[in-house]
Amino acid sequence: MADAGADLLPIGGAALASDPRVLAAAHAIGARTGVDYTNDAAVSALLAERRKAAHDAQHRPLAWLSGLMMVAAVVWGVVALDVPALDRRTALAAVPVLLVAIAMYTRVHKGWKRELLHPALAGYRELLGVALAHGLPLAHVPPWLEGRPAYDSTSTDQMGNRKGATPIPSYPKVDTPAAPASAAPVPVAVPPKPAAVAEYERIADAGGWHDEAGCLLIIAGAIGAGWAWSETEPIGYGALALIPLAIIVWLAGSRQGGEKAQLRAEATEYVRAIAAAQAAGAQVPELSPQLKKLLHGTYAP
Repeated sequence: MADAGADLLPIGGAALASDPRVLAAAHAIGARTGVDYTNDAAVSALLAERRKAAHDAQHRPLAWLSGLMMVAAVVWGVVALDVPALDRRTALAAVPVLLVAIAMYTRVHKGWKRELLHPALAGYRELLGVALAHGLPLAHVPPWLEGRPAYDSTSTDQMGNRKGATPIPSYPKVDTPAAPASAAPVPVAVPPKPAAVAEYERIADAGGWHDEAGCLLIIAGAIGAGWAWSETEPIGYGALALIPLAIIVWLAGSRQGGEKAQLRAEATEYVRAIAAAQAAGAQVPELSPQLKKLLHGTYAP
C-alpha cells in the first residue's frame, strides 16, 4: 500500500492549473522556493526526499539514547526510593541524567521540526492551503507532512482543525468562481468506485475483537472448570461449554479477516487507479477516512 501512497499526491498539477488564481499562487510560491509545484514528478521527489529527512532526524541515535536515559533515570529513582538501604540522595542522582535526556530529546525534536519547516515543504503546505480556500479538494494529506503521528490519519475536514506541528495553513474561503486556466481537450475521468471498495469502507473499522473475546471465553471456561474441580461442584463444569464458543468466535474472526484481506486488495488497486488518473490529469476527490487510513498505513495488512 505504501507504493500507491507514494504515487498519489494531495493534489495534482492539472488540478492546480484548473484555477488561474491557484496556478498563479503555485508559480509565485515556486519562484520563491525554487520548486515547480505543478510538476507532479518534482513534487513526488520532493515529498519522498523531505519525508526521509524528517524520519532520519526523528529516529537518529540521539533519539534512542535520550529515550534509554529517561527510562534508566526513572527506574533508578523508583528503585532507590523503594530500597530501604538507599537514601533519597541516591534517588536524586537520577535527576541530572533525566535533565540531560530531556535536553537531548528537545534537540532531536527541534531537528525534526526544522526538517518539516524546510522552505520547499512550507511552500507546498501554503499552496495546499490556497487550493483548499479556492475549493479544490485534496485527495489526502500525509500525516508526516503536518507533523502528525502516522496513526493520526482521520482529518476532520479540509479547512484546518489539525493539531500537527506543521499544519496546512487555513485561509478564508474564496467563493467567487474563476474561469479555467486552460481547457483540456479530453477530460480525464476518475475511476468509478467498485462495489468491493465501498464494502471495504463499510467494514474496515468493524471487528477486531474476536481474538480478545475468544481468549476471555477460554479463561472463563478454565476458571469455571477449576472451581468445579476444587469445590467438587459439578455444575461448574458447564463453563467448559465456553471453550467451543471461543472456537466459534475465533473462526468468525478468521472469516472476517479473510474477507477484509480480499477487500483490502481491491481497495489498494482502486487507490492505485486513482493515482494513475491523477498523473494523467484528473482532479481526484478526497478519499474516504477508511482509504486514508489504508493509504497511510494505519490498518495493518
